[in-house]
Amino acid sequence: MSTTSVSASSPAGLPVPDRAARLRDALLAADFTADGLLDLLGAPAYAALARSETVPALRATRGGSPLDTLVRLFLLQQPVAYEAARAALPGDEALEDGWITRTGGEVRAAVDVRPYGGPAGEDWFIVSDLGCAVGGAGGASGRDEGMVLGVGGASTTLAGLTVRTPVASALDVGTGSGIQALHAAQHATRVTATDLNPRALSFTRLTLALSGAPEAELIEGSLYEPVGSATYDLIVSNPPFVISPGARLTYRDGGMGGDDLCRTIVQQSGARLNEGGYAQFLANWQHVEGEEWQERLRSWVPRGCDAWIVQREVQDITQYAELWLRDAGDHRTDPEQYAARYEAWLEEFEARKTKAVGFGWITLYKSGSEQPSITVEEWPHPVEQPLGDTVRTHFTRQEYLRTHDDAALLASRFRLADEVVQEQVGLPGAEDPEHVVLRQNRGMRRATTVDTVGAGFAGVCDGQLDAGRILDAIAQLLGEDAVLLRDRTPEAIRMLVGQGFLEPMDD
Repeated sequence: MSTTSVSASSPAGLPVPDRAARLRDALLAADFTADGLLDLLGAPAYAALARSETVPALRATRGGSPLDTLVRLFLLQQPVAYEAARAALPGDEALEDGWITRTGGEVRAAVDVRPYGGPAGEDWFIVSDLGCAVGGAGGASGRDEGMVLGVGGASTTLAGLTVRTPVASALDVGTGSGIQALHAAQHATRVTATDLNPRALSFTRLTLALSGAPEAELIEGSLYEPVGSATYDLIVSNPPFVISPGARLTYRDGGMGGDDLCRTIVQQSGARLNEGGYAQFLANWQHVEGEEWQERLRSWVPRGCDAWIVQREVQDITQYAELWLRDAGDHRTDPEQYAARYEAWLEEFEARKTKAVGFGWITLYKSGSEQPSITVEEWPHPVEQPLGDTVRTHFTRQEYLRTHDDAALLASRFRLADEVVQEQVGLPGAEDPEHVVLRQNRGMRRATTVDTVGAGFAGVCDGQLDAGRILDAIAQLLGEDAVLLRDRTPEAIRMLVGQGFLEPMDD
């Protein structure tokens, strides 16, 4: 396995990044940005483009402006007149550097260049193979073995989940077109990106250069092999997590049996993570007959790490096979070949006693604790991205709960988290509600049922009084025994803190 750094030169057929800054200036001058596209196309055509429908965008770009030309060239991947391209781009540099190709009086894009808005309003560009951006002109199927994908739902999900505190070092495992490395470059002093596919590393270099981001260390190799024993403050990976029979497509198939690739990348991250660091992944995992899926994932967590694992979706094995057969365009092939590949998936699942496949997020925090906090939950409900701060505060709360027994909890002060509301549920006209619900309007948007004491306690928490004094006052109002109330309430307080409804105010 090659573990050498990738040189600055590009493979045959790919652009060279030497004058990417000049190309970037031309794209920005034409307003070829995420906001510029929305203004030009309008919301309906912009949304249609994400569904791989190009007719509305073609109609919206008939004006012949530099922005019209660039949209047709790089997003719709249509031929444009040579002189129009030359006017929109820095002369012939884009042609000389391999960003476009010319045939007679027309030019075509050599790569997909897609505007991408950064979290602080940055104007970035993701470079990938033609037809491999999710949405856009080429759609998302029918790809070849070594193709490199652009930005899609999975990559933006991981980017939104990632904790964005300043760090000295970050590692992007399986970088693809470099989206995670691009994000990491904004808050990490040093970024390393690895990929088994050397073509992907070249695209990462192009993405960083065209986005005006600092260069990263780019190393070819599988998983952690290229970095040896080096350790990092942040590790991120949107790996080839698809559970498939074989490794036909590098960008999605892990090449290991079942969910072994995801298990390996999670388990081996602990040794590469610095104390206080985070490792964050997207993953698929098997639901195996006779086994609790939660326990399967608990076994993946490396020693010394807290973990928060969220299952966002579950598909039965037929749904899962059909999804990825369509992704590869197999549904458009010969029916017999499609049926054979479909059967191969089902045979693989049957051999492994797999009844369903889960998809979700895995975050590790290197706490070094001998009593790690491992939360494994199912949460298919809508959330509010970005969730990086929500992830960070989850682990802060777990550390707090781990180090505070019930007595310390009652001596602590809390405040109700921002934008938590109370809902009373019951029959119309009833004197009292059947139950009370606390609901978050931000982050994970959780909801939990509480009793009268829990609702009253949460409503009073403003950081001024400690929990014990609040409970004493509630006991007096309700005519309850204060000692018994103090004994039974810490469990509810732990739940409200653990799920983010209450924030500890201790120094």
